Amino acid sequence: MADEKAIKAFVGALPQSERMLVTLRDELYEGKWGAMEEDLKNRLNGKPYIFKLVDRIEKDLAAIVRLRDFETGMKINLKDFID
Repeated sequence: MADEKAIKAFVGALPQSERMLVTLRDELYEGKWGAMEEDLKNRLNGKPYIFKLVDRIEKDLAAIVRLRDFETGMKINLKDFID
């Protein structure tokens, strides 16, 4: 079972921009970090992309890795903990 105290601490420390990444992942990319990550990398490399997120792509890509790792480690979906 996931450590709910650790999850709440993690989510509570997330900046608004990372909370938005979780929301956008679920709403625009069917809950798939990989699809979102690929889209951002395509945009960064000048390839066709789906959604214009922000100009901070490299920072967002790093955040995706951290958020995905946390979800995997806790076996949760962060969206369930973000209002």
